[in-house]
Amino acid sequence: LCFKEFSKFSDFSSLIAAESFNYKKFFEMVGLKKKSPEDVKKVFHILDKDQSGFIEEEELKFVLKGFTPEGRDLSDKETKALLAAGDKDGDGKIGAD
Repeated sequence: LCFKEFSKFSDFSSLIAAESFNYKKFFEMVGLKKKSPEDVKKVFHILDKDQSGFIEEEELKFVLKGFTPEGRDLSDKETKALLAAGDKDGDGKIGAD
């Protein structure tokens, strides 16, 4: 996944406006559900900045910046919603699985 691939979506601006981030729409737009498990792991490792094997709340704040130069930091509310969606075991972080 890269900016070039992501920028083809016409409603990308709807994710950039403050307090507009919708993780379901984001996942749909970047096609993560259609990606192979290997591609999803590549994205995971890009987002796992400290290479801890987990994506923590602090790393999630910057998810949009990983896809476009115009990306912004997510708000605390948006970050917590994204974390809750991916944190299946409730430990406060997202594992590769």
